[in-house]
Amino acid sequence: MPTAPKPEILAAFEAAKGFMPVREGLAVYEAAVEAGRLGLPLLEVGTYCGRSTILLADAARACGVTAVTVDHHRGSEEQQPGWEYHDPETVDPELGLMDTLPTFRRTLHRAGLEDHVIALVGRSPLIAKIWNSPLGLVFIDGGHTDEHATADYEGWAPHVAEGGLLLIHDVFPDPEDEFTGQAPYRVYLRALDSGAFTEIPATGSLRVLRRTGTGI
Repeated sequence: MPTAPKPEILAAFEAAKGFMPVREGLAVYEAAVEAGRLGLPLLEVGTYCGRSTILLADAARACGVTAVTVDHHRGSEEQQPGWEYHDPETVDPELGLMDTLPTFRRTLHRAGLEDHVIALVGRSPLIAKIWNSPLGLVFIDGGHTDEHATADYEGWAPHVAEGGLLLIHDVFPDPEDEFTGQAPYRVYLRALDSGAFTEIPATGSLRVLRRTGTGI
């Protein structure tokens, strides 16, 4: 199995709209390839325009599994008008609301990965309630409030299979990062305190944990 994406996949990742640094993206890819060996789907919570999905989907393709994305595509808190990460290009001109789904679909099409991704469009907690299959990987990269980060963790972490991986993005221990990273940081600490997950070396703000016990 490859441990790094091919140059054309990495180029598609770098060209896609989004915020994930290359170094962290490569760590996602490596984790996804490892988790893909379990023969189970790889799921991402928080898709935005599909930048990280490219790497997840290519790893899934290499392993013969499917990548699944969960997002309402209306943007998280920090992406709304007036906030630092708002991009006017993602606003639906008719509704005046963010809609990243069209950009996401174009991203996958350009990368040649549409056939390897199932996109679930809706609120993460609602979708998690009806999900009943084990997952090789869950990548939490959604809303950054305690409400949303906790709901993503409680909804999806239980589905990580034994030996599977839980990835949490934007983990910043510094209290100065209260909005951008403290909620993911608290979820990360909860996962460790649960005794159900064992940490694998981190890359930047990305934390990777393996399920080695039961519960969350």
